[in-house]
Amino acid sequence: MILYLLDLFGTAVFAFSGVLLASKLKMDPFGVVVLATVTAIGGGTIRDMALGATPVFWINQTPYLWVILLTCVLSLIFIRRPRRIPWFVLPVLDAIGLAVFVAIGVDKSLNYGASPMVAVIMGVITGCGGGIIRDVLAREIPMIFRTEVYATACILGGSVHTFALYNGVAVETASLLGIMTTLLIRLTAIKYHLSLPTFSTKR
Repeated sequence: MILYLLDLFGTAVFAFSGVLLASKLKMDPFGVVVLATVTAIGGGTIRDMALGATPVFWINQTPYLWVILLTCVLSLIFIRRPRRIPWFVLPVLDAIGLAVFVAIGVDKSLNYGASPMVAVIMGVITGCGGGIIRDVLAREIPMIFRTEVYATACILGGSVHTFALYNGVAVETASLLGIMTTLLIRLTAIKYHLSLPTFSTKR
């Protein structure tokens, strides 16, 4: 139940990030809803389609869609009254949602018989897929392709999760270990502005 509530929370946070980008690009309300939706459920949709878990989760679990719609409505109301929000608030909330999404992606993949490696990949897709679609639609370079420690946190968190499961750790405990690993790495990167080295052929 707690994981489900955190999943809905992550959905709202990711939807809000889509709303913010849409407002930055001065999109109309339809564009706002589309960008928020693909950000929030795009990764999980790709995961379910890849695993053959059809219909995809949000078709039978409409609370996800209601959370997205409510987030859009509230955001459109209050975003017109901007207030100074500390810079770290959205990245921290995003990190929480990211960590939960990765854990859910790993668990669902393993339940469908995927190998540990595939489960980790599906966890990364669940956490990052929506953001990739959002950034592509907005004609921006996706965050995971920049120097941000983002996908790396997902990979390490997913690896800890699967390693714990395959060593006899209880499912709930393994999920918690994975979530905490992803969250700790991501929060550390945010706090200390850590980034990966860039690749360039220039001399």
